[in-house]
Amino acid sequence: MNVVRLDHLVLTVTNIKETCDFYSQTLGMEVVTFGAGRTALVFGEQKINLCPAGKEWVPVAAKPTVGSGDLCFITESPIVEVIVHLQRLGIEIESGPVQKNGALGAMESIYIRDPNGNLVEISKY
Repeated sequence: MNVVRLDHLVLTVTNIKETCDFYSQTLGMEVVTFGAGRTALVFGEQKINLCPAGKEWVPVAAKPTVGSGDLCFITESPIVEVIVHLQRLGIEIESGPVQKNGALGAMESIYIRDPNGNLVEISKY
């Protein structure tokens, strides 16, 4: 067997709408509804399924926890443009820009938090 890419991941969140607003406005993700009224954030060929805390779908992670995510998203925009965009939205940059190593090598990253406390790294190779 050979795994070729990540299809989706699941975030447990306190407020679906607030989470959707953040990811769509901040990172340009598309909000979609699927299945029996479930919500996901779509970007590229991947998606993030959102699960409301206390109403988890089965099967579920052993310990679904709000704020336990640590995600890295790749942008094609220069990091300075990302910083200006975040400042316009009033989003605090927790760290960066800093040099990091991703799956494909060296990249420049900044870190923010989503409304659930998840760490969101925005990087450019």
